[in-house]
This record gives sequence, structure tokens and C-alpha cells, in this order.
Amino acid sequence: MIIAALAGIKVFATGGIGGVHRGAEHTFDISADLQELAHTNVTVVCAGAKSILDLGLTTEYLETFGVPLIGYRTQALPAFFCRTSPFDVSIRLDSAQDIARAMAVKWQTGLNGGLVVANPIPEQFAMAEEKINASIDQAVKEAEEQGVVGKESTPFLLARVAELTGGDSLKSNIQPGVQQRCTGL
Repeated sequence: MIIAALAGIKVFATGGIGGVHRGAEHTFDISADLQELAHTNVTVVCAGAKSILDLGLTTEYLETFGVPLIGYRTQALPAFFCRTSPFDVSIRLDSAQDIARAMAVKWQTGLNGGLVVANPIPEQFAMAEEKINASIDQAVKEAEEQGVVGKESTPFLLARVAELTGGDSLKSNIQPGVQQRCTGL
């Protein structure tokens, strides 16, 4: 994000943003990109926060630090592997022009910090919520049992979820990047 901002790049895409990890109320494990989003004037287009995170706390964190969470043609926060989650975005916008206006309003009024545009994964690549949530819950349980914490937790969880889903999560993981480049944002 910092390099993008220094280079004058106002919008970039990634599969999913980091966020507040499950159990962060005890570990304080919060991805650094959330804090960077609060200070850097870029718009991040993604398929939502990674499903392995605590999506509720992630949305609260973004709200607390003034980072608008925009749903591109959706009111529900996409959950990376899934098109929806139980959580809402701050605002739904249905066009690239509306998103560009939101960016301009924020920055022209002197409000520093980024915006997140959550663009759901295409339906044909989305996973069933029950399947991915069961796999994530199992992976989180195993991480706790094995004492996996800190920077090792995300790679462990993503790898274990890929195993538990028979590789389906990895296939879904690859697809958001393609979708982000095709939105016209």
C-alpha cells in the first residue's frame, strides 16, 4: 500500500485483505494492513477479508479507524471464498463511477486513509459456506492444539483448509484476483 501510494497508484487489487484474527481479544493478532489502510490514501479492491479471520471484528476495526468498507454490487461482506457473510458493508455502490466519487469525496475533504471495495468472488468459483466454515473451524482447532500462533497462523490455516477441502479452497483463492482485474475499477 505504501509503495502504491508513493507511486501515485490510487487503486490496487488483491485476493483478500488481512484483518483481525480469531481470538485477537487474547492475542492482539491484527494484520498490519488494517492499520496501514487507516493511514494510506489507496483503495483496495478485494473479495473481502480472508475467511479464516474474525470478520465481525475486522469490520468493527475498519469502522473504528474510518476506513469505508464498500460493497461492489452487494450489501453483504464477501467472505473471500464465499459471496456473502453474516456481516454488512458500510455502503453498497454499484458502479466504478460511484466508487471513484467516494474516493474523491474522502480525500478532497482531507480525510486521510484508504477505502476497501469488497467485490464478491464469481458464483461459479464460490464455495458453500457450510463446507468452508467447517474446514476453517477444524483448522483453527488444530492450530490451537499445535500451538500455531502469530505470523505462522495464516499460512498454516490456509494450507490446512486447502487440505480439508480437497484443494477447492485453493481453486477459489486463485479466482478473486482474476475477478478484481475484470471489474472495471
